[in-house]
Amino acid sequence: MEKAAAAACCGVAEETVTATQKAPGACPRCGGAVVATDVESARRILCLPLCVKNKRKFSCTRCRRSLVTLDTHSALS
Repeated sequence: MEKAAAAACCGVAEETVTATQKAPGACPRCGGAVVATDVESARRILCLPLCVKNKRKFSCTRCRRSLVTLDTHSALS
């Protein structure tokens, strides 16, 4: 019960995958194809949204290695 109360006070981040697409280039480790995944994470305190963060994550389809993550921030008004 204390853990749930602590999570509500400090905030909870929810991540959802918004899109997945093939990216140009090849993995430097194994030469496999690269995929770009757009992820939106929203931080909430007591069910009120504080900020929304959009990320684009690149990973290899063959070795599953994470390659690069690009962040873009946007605040809710």
